[in-house]
Amino acid sequence: MNIRLINIKRDKSDLEKIERLYNTAFPSDERAPFRILVRGAKKPNVNFFSCRDGDKWIGFLYTVNYLDISYVFYFAVDDDQRGKGYGTAILKAARKKYGGRRLFLAIEEVEKKYENYQQRVNRLRFYERAGFVRTGQKMQEANVIYDLMGIGGRVSNEEYRKLMISFGGLRMLLFTFKILDD
Repeated sequence: MNIRLINIKRDKSDLEKIERLYNTAFPSDERAPFRILVRGAKKPNVNFFSCRDGDKWIGFLYTVNYLDISYVFYFAVDDDQRGKGYGTAILKAARKKYGGRRLFLAIEEVEKKYENYQQRVNRLRFYERAGFVRTGQKMQEANVIYDLMGIGGRVSNEEYRKLMISFGGLRMLLFTFKILDD
C-alpha cells in the first residue's frame, strides 16, 4: 500500500466522493453540515485529507488541531474498500503525521443498551488494533454520547472546549460539547 493523505486545500478533485461517503457513513445526528467542514478546512489548524492508495481513492480523514492535540473529527473508508486494511493504513499514516502529539477520537458509546452494540464493539476493536486505547472518558456532542480513545494521553474538557472554539469560533459556545469524565 502507498497511502497518500492529500489535503483538499490543494486538491479538491475528490470532494464529491468525500461528501457522498460522509453522508452515508455517519448518522445525521452526528454530521455537521458538509459546507462547514469545507469552510473549516481553510483554517490553518484543520486538515481535511482525501486518502488514496496510489491513484485509487479510498476515503477521507478530517482532523482539528490545537496545541499538542489532534482530534480525528471524521474518518471513513469507502464501502468498496473496507476490509482490505485501508482503515488501519490510513490511521498509521495519521499517527506518523501527528507523531509526538496526543491523537484522539470519539466512537459511539459502547454499551449493551444499543441496538447496534456488536457494530460498536467491532469499531472499538478496530481502533484498538490501530493502537488507540480507551481513555476512560466519555464525551457529549449535541445529544450523542461517545467513548474517547486516544494515543499519547487524555484530553481535558478545557482543552477540548478550546479545540472546538479554534475550529468554529465563539459560536461553538452555543452548542453542547464537553468531556463528561474529566
